[in-house]
Parts: sequence; structure tokens; C-alpha cells
Amino acid sequence: MADRINCGGGKKVHENLLSVTVNPDILNDHIEEYQGHKFVRLTVFIADKPDQYGKDVKVSINNWKPEDKKKQEPVSEDDPF
Repeated sequence: MADRINCGGGKKVHENLLSVTVNPDILNDHIEEYQGHKFVRLTVFIADKPDQYGKDVKVSINNWKPEDKKKQEPVSEDDPF
């Protein structure tokens, strides 16, 4: 798993409403393009307890990449799994 890159945080305002602030300078380094559209994948985590500033929501860059299928070794027919 890749290291977590924190890019913002905030507060849980209501049961189903979060208010967050995100640092655009951090986002700029993680912009991806797909079919002509730019996007940034984020992970939002709701903590059990607020931090020292009262924030209980953390935002980080979702930098997970799938493994390259070419690198996986073929499974032998003799392999029981």
C-alpha cells in the first residue's frame, strides 16, 4: 500500500454532511486524465474522535494503482489453489 498523502480535513457537520478544506497545491501533483477529463481520486476518513482543532474528517490522495497484470506469474495447472 502506498503512503498516505494528506491533503485536507474538516468536520462532520451533520449525520450525512461533511465540510472539508483541501489544499490545491497538493492536488496539482496528483491530477490524472481519463478520456480527456481531469480528476483527482480522494479518500475521506471520518475519525472516531476529533483532533486538537476539533476536526474529525481527514482527506487524503487515493494513490492506489492496480498491479500490472503482465508482471503476475501464470498459475500452473498443478497448483492446488
